[in-house]
Amino acid sequence: MSDDFNMSMRKFLKQVGVTSQQAIEEALRDTDTAGREFTARAVISIEELGMEHVVTGTIKGQE
Repeated sequence: MSDDFNMSMRKFLKQVGVTSQQAIEEALRDTDTAGREFTARAVISIEELGMEHVVTGTIKGQE
């Protein structure tokens, strides 16, 4: 794969990670999350390629 491809991929994934973390933290900020677990689901799609990738996981609330 080319350097341009690798750079654009890394830039996109970094943006996904940073903005997703900010959005999750904001959503949980004013909620009592102690001892709770939240199911998270992320979907990345590229319509032109007919690709959809789903990641699920658990986020534990702050004590």
